[in-house]
Amino acid sequence: MSNISAKMVADLRAKTGAGLMDCKKALAEAGGDEEKAIEALRKKGMASAAKKADRTASDGLVQSYIHMGGKVGVLVELNCETDFVAKTDDFKTLARDIAMHVAAASPGYVSREEVPADVVEREKGIAAAAVENKPAHIVEKIVEGKMEKVYQEMVLLEQPFVKNPDVSIGEMLKEQIAKLGENILVRRFARFQIGG
Repeated sequence: MSNISAKMVADLRAKTGAGLMDCKKALAEAGGDEEKAIEALRKKGMASAAKKADRTASDGLVQSYIHMGGKVGVLVELNCETDFVAKTDDFKTLARDIAMHVAAASPGYVSREEVPADVVEREKGIAAAAVENKPAHIVEKIVEGKMEKVYQEMVLLEQPFVKNPDVSIGEMLKEQIAKLGENILVRRFARFQIGG
């Protein structure tokens, strides 16, 4: 514990936004290895985010984003639990990033659950038709894999974030839930495009 300096704790806190004692504990458990400490904090944050997921998010804001000289416009409703969090810069930045992402990536749905059953069945049929001469158990696995790709294309929470493709929009939300301490969810969005 004594080899963990105050500067190491401060640096980790600046990078993660986690509490002072959490940073100190994570560094101690990681033997001073900052990367391992960051990973431990992220895992802890994701676990606490999962616990918050069933809490009511009835506050928030509607964010707009206009792109390409007025050719594409987006409105996103992002919800949180309190007005206090809705007014923070982190929350506003998250809302702007999601609106900008919707403009660029053009998702059709917020979550998998919103994708209509007929769309899912149609996509499964297309995927199965491409490999119809293979054994049934192999076709099933291939269709499953292709459906994951379909969800990543059409579902906002599954899409890789356009500014950082290593993270999905859903993962980005979980990170902010862990950081801000409240449940956050994308309620809905609308994307408008001239001539589209």
